[in-house]
Amino acid sequence: MKLRLPQPRLPRRRRTRLLAGAAALAVVAGAGTWTAAASGGAPAVHRTDSMVEMPGAAIDTSYFTAGGGQKRPAVLLGHGFGGSKDDVRAQAERLARDGYAVLTWSARGFGRSGGRIGLNDPDYEVKDVSRLVDWLARRPEVELDGDGDPRVGVAGASYGGAISLLAAGYDERVDAIAPQITYWNLADSLFPQGVFKKLWAGLFFTTGSADGMRPGSVPGPATAPGTATAPAPGPAPAPADAGATVTATACGRFQPELCAMYERVAVAGKPDAEARALLETRSPSAVGDRIKVPTLIVQGQEDSLFPLDQADAMAKAIAANGAPVSVDWAAGGHDGGMREAGRVEDRVAAWFDRYLKDDQGADTGPVFRVSRSGGIDSTDGAVQLRGASGERYPGLTAGPRQFALAGREQSFANPAGGAPPALSSLPGIGGQLAALGAGLSLDFPGQYARFDSEPLAREVRITGTPTVTLNVRSTAADGSAVLFGKVYDVGPDGRQQVLPSQLVAPVRVENARQGAAVELRLPAVDHAVEAGHRLRLVVAATDLGYASPAAPATYTVSVPGALAVPVADGVRTASAGLPAWAWGLPLGAALLAAALLGVRRTGREGAGARAGVPQPEPALADVPLEITGLTKRYAGAQDRYAVRDLSFRVEKGQVLGLLGPNGAGKTTTLRMLMGLISPDEGEIRVFGHAVRAGAPVLSRVGAFVEGAGFLPHLSGRANLELYWQATGRPAEDAHMAQALEIAGLGDALERAVRTYSQGMRQRLAIAQAMLGMPDLLILDEPTNGLDPPQIREMRDVMIRYAAGGRTVIVSSHLLSEVEQTCTHLVVMDRGRLVRAGEVAEITGGGDTLLVALAGPVDEGTVAKVAALEGVGAVTAADDGLLVRLEGATAAALIAELVRLEVPVSAVGPHRRLEDAFLTLIGGAA
Repeated sequence: MKLRLPQPRLPRRRRTRLLAGAAALAVVAGAGTWTAAASGGAPAVHRTDSMVEMPGAAIDTSYFTAGGGQKRPAVLLGHGFGGSKDDVRAQAERLARDGYAVLTWSARGFGRSGGRIGLNDPDYEVKDVSRLVDWLARRPEVELDGDGDPRVGVAGASYGGAISLLAAGYDERVDAIAPQITYWNLADSLFPQGVFKKLWAGLFFTTGSADGMRPGSVPGPATAPGTATAPAPGPAPAPADAGATVTATACGRFQPELCAMYERVAVAGKPDAEARALLETRSPSAVGDRIKVPTLIVQGQEDSLFPLDQADAMAKAIAANGAPVSVDWAAGGHDGGMREAGRVEDRVAAWFDRYLKDDQGADTGPVFRVSRSGGIDSTDGAVQLRGASGERYPGLTAGPRQFALAGREQSFANPAGGAPPALSSLPGIGGQLAALGAGLSLDFPGQYARFDSEPLAREVRITGTPTVTLNVRSTAADGSAVLFGKVYDVGPDGRQQVLPSQLVAPVRVENARQGAAVELRLPAVDHAVEAGHRLRLVVAATDLGYASPAAPATYTVSVPGALAVPVADGVRTASAGLPAWAWGLPLGAALLAAALLGVRRTGREGAGARAGVPQPEPALADVPLEITGLTKRYAGAQDRYAVRDLSFRVEKGQVLGLLGPNGAGKTTTLRMLMGLISPDEGEIRVFGHAVRAGAPVLSRVGAFVEGAGFLPHLSGRANLELYWQATGRPAEDAHMAQALEIAGLGDALERAVRTYSQGMRQRLAIAQAMLGMPDLLILDEPTNGLDPPQIREMRDVMIRYAAGGRTVIVSSHLLSEVEQTCTHLVVMDRGRLVRAGEVAEITGGGDTLLVALAGPVDEGTVAKVAALEGVGAVTAADDGLLVRLEGATAAALIAELVRLEVPVSAVGPHRRLEDAFLTLIGGAA
């Protein structure tokens, strides 16, 4: 006997009698009910798992409720491609505790569900959702809007996000949706501008090519990149639409017509009209005019699969229907994982509170929000995020600013077979590769054209899609060309370049033998280009992620007009806010300066003699710092030391890194060096003079310790002038222009400090420490609060300062930055000196990268990597390969590894200093 999906609160025997004979939905496997205990007084969550019979497939479901039997809205949660209902269980339990009835399911072909994958086929996956809505309408605890019409919302990410949009378009009973990192038009996503996105499409269609395999290695928001889902038990039931000639194992559990479509496009290297039509009929855009419910759209900024233009298209279409729409550009995406999953879940819950529970007080957030870097967390080195928001969604082309590009008409080659290809991003790991910094993207000489802007006079925040018109000629037989455009952020030196979000935009040009004009719409990003940097447009013939024409050809490209860069002036970054104590810092700095530098000259020598101040050491007059036997006990302790018997020496022109775990005594040492506290034993000499509170030699020392407080309503220049006036020294001694040139503040100096980014505040603080051009500069954690590009700039500031013969001492927990910036190191642990010397001496030098692998490689492959030009040696490690470079760049190595089909999952510098540091302190940190 078959039964309908059981109701959890009825005894099994009574339930059987009441529901026997129903045929709409039938249980084909055992159902189980679980109660999950909740902590902190939250209600327990009841979960019922059931296999439910649908036409052509059995679908695995879970139903979650908590609390009493009161009426409540319902939520359907979909999962990402390659995942299952288990991926959204935690979110389902949370929504259940918040007062919702939540139903999750594994889509056809995934998890334990049967059937074939139809890429959200309206005849199968979409109708499955409508049948689940039918079931919710019969639940006694679910609130109804009418007979058979439950109050219901649908949410999901990636594959599940698309089904939420499709459900709203096909079923008028859906009341609110929250799609995340998903597509509006799948044909546009896989065939952008008529170019085949071969790597992503290959991941979709070929990872499940073996019989019985699941397509689970395709990364989605709920499935970590490289994670495979377990095979479903038993053979897959045949779908009702079977009958195509392609075998069932051609590409796993996909419907045969999808397999045939993929194989046809993959062989041709470009899509045909039939392929586009097939994917478009299964896309939300096909029913865009029917989606009229409140929609929260969350899209990832680091996503080469479903970029921001997909969210833009859905936002415009749904808003045109008169529905409330909010757009959220979150950090992460398919190329690096969602870094804000918790925040996004909070916002989804608030969205449903407002539009399903009718809670008018629910904070659904701004109409538009974008996550931006807010610096580095000093505790773990993680990038912090801050939100910027606007009262309206600006779209992708708001407020364009024109930037002229220099560069003559340029010709370049499309190589035979499209190889070697340029490198921008790799599916699923592009966000990890971006951590390598500038120079990751690889453009092969002779295969691209380059056009540069002048250095920017002021910072420009790109928010949207830059556009430019190209004139293109092609020698290809059919007159076509496939081009790949990207805009780099190029540093002042002209060499360091960053590709925002590692994104590239393809375009296919037809009938270009005599020349053709085409508008190139570049990737949509949110990225700040600092003053002094340039914009660089690169137009390449190849890209690793896409299919290029196999026949060789020459392309000629010119740029007749300017690059239009969208700037959303109405989008404001949330202020980090100054702590209360920061407002007192300018006054405190003035008082400290008076205490240190305003000591009366009269009687100084006599007072010094009476206090027993040591006389200067002429032999040390040119030595910036010498510390001898320095000891400081903790207050009230006889045998507990903050610093004990510390001795080292620093010479002119050095950049010295002061390293040690928390509690090593670094800050205590710096405070004694600045005369803020006195040592119990030993002495500190700066240029031969003993350091004491108020010692005149401290005028040759500049310091930046624990941040600087500025008056936010004053300009950067006014803040520096106020600080210098407080020292009582002549204005001409400030050497302000020289300090500002080294700090690289540019025109931002004339703006109010409240408008500064965190990086600009840090550089202003460094400029303040450099006023007077002190011979010894002390910096304590100068890169706190900076994002990676700002850290690189701070590194350059310190190197430039020391290059003039001055000395810099920097205390930092970012070992990679210390390794790249410092010439010498002092390592402390538990108050004692552990090691001092040159960086290369302590680390052992070398230039080694760690290549993490998604799978094993044989000895032959290792030998091929070792034989590459510019590679010194290759060593197998537990987590991959250690590759020592001797001339090759990281970008060139990555390209070669891909060519050799090495299963790379991540590449990064082998932290030699980190290894040495942990060895020196015994791993205690």
